[in-house]
Amino acid sequence: MTTIDFYLNDKWSQTLKYIADSNQIADSVLPYFDSKLVSLTDNSAIVTVPAFINFAIMSDHIELIEACLEEVFNKKISVKLIQQDEYNNIKTDEEQVESDFLPRKIDPNQTFADFVVGRSNAQAQVASMTCASNLGIVFNPLFIYGNPGLGKTHLLNAIGNHVKSLYPDKKIGFMSGMEFVDNVIKASKENRFDELKKVFQDLDLLLIDDIQNIAGKDKTNELFFTIYNELINNKKQICITSDRTPSEIRGLSDRIISRFNQGLNVNIEAPEYETSINILKMKIANYPGYNKSSINDIDDDVLSYLATNFSQDVRSLEGAVNRLLFYSAMFPNPEEGNRITLKLAIDAFKDQIKDNKNELAISSVRKAVCDYYNLTKQQITSANRTKNISTARQIAMYLCRKLLDATYDDIGREFGGRDHSTVMSSISSVEKKIKIDPLYLKAINDIESRIK
Repeated sequence: MTTIDFYLNDKWSQTLKYIADSNQIADSVLPYFDSKLVSLTDNSAIVTVPAFINFAIMSDHIELIEACLEEVFNKKISVKLIQQDEYNNIKTDEEQVESDFLPRKIDPNQTFADFVVGRSNAQAQVASMTCASNLGIVFNPLFIYGNPGLGKTHLLNAIGNHVKSLYPDKKIGFMSGMEFVDNVIKASKENRFDELKKVFQDLDLLLIDDIQNIAGKDKTNELFFTIYNELINNKKQICITSDRTPSEIRGLSDRIISRFNQGLNVNIEAPEYETSINILKMKIANYPGYNKSSINDIDDDVLSYLATNFSQDVRSLEGAVNRLLFYSAMFPNPEEGNRITLKLAIDAFKDQIKDNKNELAISSVRKAVCDYYNLTKQQITSANRTKNISTARQIAMYLCRKLLDATYDDIGREFGGRDHSTVMSSISSVEKKIKIDPLYLKAINDIESRIK
């Protein structure tokens, strides 16, 4: 630690003591003032915090913080709060920029170790690990597709971090499809195409996020095709993400689509119930002031409540954790102490979730059944008539009718375009089995409880 580090730490410790002694902060909130003074000028200071919850709470008391800092330095100093991850990225960019054509750096906090694996993303995770350990040898290119917020960018960063740990000398380029487009525009305006090609052709690993954004841009497609061929022919690894399959990207040249299809295409789907629970536990355990044992302070039905209502993607689950922990810190229940109960969770999300069965969608019921039987949406809506898929499909139709009072036509449309007579027959079959098979009835009750 340098002399300036000691100085800043000492001054910030004094400031935090002033804040604690002010009696303006509740004892339960003080732990969220975990922070560090990292930069100081004549009239401004930068303070880093470990997570969003610390940022939100301290921002709410910024005037008190600045007043206490003024006590320490005997002059007015404005304070800028910034999350540690964001600050690290800024410093990394300042220290490691190699080319203005490679604007983005790998996020050191997104690794395979903190990627929660479940049925919905296992194929993509295994393929990513395999690529990272065998650069340019297998699955080249690796094309990961799925809706936004499911972890595709996380996997690209994880690949990059894994490669850096195994092969520190390898050159890695990471950018979005839109940043690639911007590079082409920049190179065109500045007559730097040869330099742009050289930067990319020297890479050992190229990571491109949201490749669909290069579609419809002929000059960008042409340059990308040239760079792509050069890397592949030299056994360099390419990993790509998109919100759709290569064939579904309109405006992408046929020869690029063909190249993408020659590698491995893997899908990521919305996390199923159990994976959502594990993601929530991981996000909570990684919060400052929380650890793996602190999860015991949160009732199981709270996690179930969040997993049921926010499992459309990982970002929604993370946002739910932010909201829950922020609300529990700002509005704790004195009778419960530090415990987070279902009642508190419902209060925290009362403006986001309406407890009304009519708000349920057929897709939500279908997803609950898929999770219960470990099936995908594609399987349950397909023409496949194997027993386990057929059973799940019939139960899903039955629950859509029972819980939503959906029309037979609406149900049929959401299950592969089946006609109303097929739906009626399926529901009738379920109603008969319920009367004679206790285990069958128990499965339906379990799914229904999970939906509610």
